[in-house]
Amino acid sequence: MRARKGILLLPVFLAGLAACGNEAPQQDAPAKVEVKIAQSGLGPILVDQTGRTLYAFTKDENKSSACDADCIAVWPALTAESKVDAKNGADVQLVSRLDESSQVVYGKWPLYYYVGDQVAGDVNGQGVDDEWFAIAADGKLVKKS
Repeated sequence: MRARKGILLLPVFLAGLAACGNEAPQQDAPAKVEVKIAQSGLGPILVDQTGRTLYAFTKDENKSSACDADCIAVWPALTAESKVDAKNGADVQLVSRLDESSQVVYGKWPLYYYVGDQVAGDVNGQGVDDEWFAIAADGKLVKKS
């Protein structure tokens, strides 16, 4: 009798698993996005409202992202649904958004996180492949390590 109940419940269980799918969870843009300057081992650099380091990709040109889907998996874009605030030394005139993707831009650089940074203040993405760098308050890349 127990075996029959298990067999009868198996399709229900499998249907439930199929409904869940295997898609990666969507990362929603936070309600309020800030870029600000924080002190780090690299000197003053650009971070978000939680203190996470923001990076630029040297292959990006004219405020346009060259980071494809595989790249975004490792370097997620900083996105915002509305206005981005500049705080703590960040230059408000350097902050904008790419309309088509809502990616935040500082100066000419679309902004990214690095998945290897675990907590606020980590700078593990600095200098990766000699293409990824933290950003200074003036919008220039910080090229030291």
